Formats: sequence, structure tokens, C-alpha cells
Amino acid sequence: MSVAAAGEGPGRPGGRPVVRFAGVSQRFAGAPGTPPVVALEDLSLDVERHEFVAVLGPSGCGKSTLLRLVAGLLAPSAGRVEVHSMPVVEPRDDTGIVFQRPTLLPWHDVLGNVTFPARHKTGSVTPAHAARARELLELVGLSDFARRRPDELSGGMQQRVGIARALLLDPDILLMDEPFSALDALTRDEMSFELLRIWTERPKTVLFITHSIAEALLLADRIVVMTARPGRIREIIDVGLPRPRSMDTLAHPRFHELSAHIRGQLFSRPVAA
Repeated sequence: MSVAAAGEGPGRPGGRPVVRFAGVSQRFAGAPGTPPVVALEDLSLDVERHEFVAVLGPSGCGKSTLLRLVAGLLAPSAGRVEVHSMPVVEPRDDTGIVFQRPTLLPWHDVLGNVTFPARHKTGSVTPAHAARARELLELVGLSDFARRRPDELSGGMQQRVGIARALLLDPDILLMDEPFSALDALTRDEMSFELLRIWTERPKTVLFITHSIAEALLLADRIVVMTARPGRIREIIDVGLPRPRSMDTLAHPRFHELSAHIRGQLFSRPVAA
């Protein structure tokens, strides 16, 4: 089994990382009279260009905090977060975010929701933005729904709109925070394969948060397995399953081997400080 332990040096050699966490810790103030909550502790990780990295770990281990740090929505309590070798100090145009729920604007149709990032950034939607949005709706299979309202769409279709919206400004980095967790099992599988197709056609550097081992194995190049809070990297796993991936991937012997290994990691004792 090709597994790189956290202590063996995270990241993949041979190139300058797109995203770097260097000794990052994150603490949040507790209630009056209580100690602060330590969400992350001394975490280091490199993510290379166009790499798909999934992050798995128990609830409350700081997975979503990782995304907020890269997105510039949060400053680390200690350590350094870099994108393209520059410290992250605010939200960046080259970073797109897909949330657990698509949070679409009910007063806009699908096209209006996809073009919202341009409207928010510049105050207007140019013909080029509209053309780009229609191209993305074609990419996610929703070109016939451009004038529908969000409440006319299924959950899976709404999440496709959220993905198209995140891609409008052509970000180099795509942050995905359990984007399929609210979907039923069949739709979740469908969306996983849809994301694989989109990522293959339009490569991005992806940091993907999930609680699903199968989802992580199907999608990712590497899987970061985290400990319970305070979140540390327990292990970094090279998935090594051949691409392109398909339903046959789910029956691959390595898929089952890694699935059992990760379960053992997630339900074993926390790493000692």
C-alpha cells in the first residue's frame, strides 16, 4: 500500500505547491471563563497544481477551517497559509468555493445565479460573463434550465448550479466543503462522477472536504486523514487508482484495501501530541 505518513513530509516532490499550510494552528475563543477551542494544531501540507486532494476526518476536526484559511476568510492563529507562494490575507479571485448547500439566490434564475460572482465583483454582467455562464451550464448539463428559478430544480441540479457559479471567474483553485452531503445516495454518486468529468475537462487544484471514504477514494489523487480535535494530519494516502475512474473503480481491489485501511485509521486512537 502506497501511504505517506504525515511525519514523512506532506506534499509531492518536484514542483512548487499551489497551496501550502506551514505549521498552521487555529484557535477560537471559548465562552467566558473557558479555554480557547483548538481546531487545528501544527498542520503542514502542500497541494500541487491541478491535484485533487480530499480531506477526511471526524466531525469538528477542523476540515472546514482548512478551507476558510485558504479562502482568506480566516487568518491562522499560528503558522502560514500560502497560495502561489504568497501569504493569504484576504479572499482571492483565483479561488472558488462550493459550499455544503448551494445557497442560491431565490430572486434570480439559474443564469443570474451563475453570473452573480461577476455582478458582485464588478457591479455588472458583461456579454462575455453571460456567454461564459451559458458555457458552464452546458458543461454541467443545465443549458435548458437557464431561466428556471432555484426552487424549480432538484437538489442535485441546484448543486450543479453552485459548481458552475464557482467556476465562472475561472479560478485556479476550487474549494469544496462537503458539496454533496445533503444529497440522496444515488444523486451523490451521480454528482461525484459529474465532478470527475468536469475536473478532467477543466483541470483545477481541488481541496475537497468529505465524510465519505468512498467519495474520497473515487475522486482524489491523495487523501489527508485527520485526527479528532485538535486536528492534525494522521496520514496522507496516495490513492493510486487508475484514471479515468468509473463504476469499475468501485470494484477495484485497491479501492477496498484502502477503504478498510482508512476506516481503521479513523476509528483508531488519536495521535499523541
